[in-house]
Amino acid sequence: MIKPIVHDPMFLAQKSEKATAADLQIAKDLLETLFANREGCVGMAANMIGVRKRIIVFDNNGTYMTMLNPEITQKSGEYEAEEGCLSLAGIRKTKRFQFITVKYFDMDFKPRTGKFFGFTAQIIQHEIDHCNGILI
Repeated sequence: MIKPIVHDPMFLAQKSEKATAADLQIAKDLLETLFANREGCVGMAANMIGVRKRIIVFDNNGTYMTMLNPEITQKSGEYEAEEGCLSLAGIRKTKRFQFITVKYFDMDFKPRTGKFFGFTAQIIQHEIDHCNGILI
């Protein structure tokens, strides 16, 4: 189900809790909401739809991915980026990494590890920041 976007910075600044297998419907709602907003958005975290769970969804070069409890385990190639956010007005500068390795659970709640680079890595970092209560 497509959910409304949260714009309250006080809510968005709260850290998210770990997701469980019981949270898969939240992940599905988040993915539907991202797809509905795809013209102006390439990634979302669950707190953007009002749920403080560590779930992110994003466009991975044309394929939509879902990660539960994502954790960056390696990063390299620091650079400065400018980013916008569907939940917050404006563009802000931030530090990102060109290459990242992420541990996460998939929609079958199986552990996975993925390596990402470039814009996809930037999206993932932005959404994990959301999970950590960091506003960009």
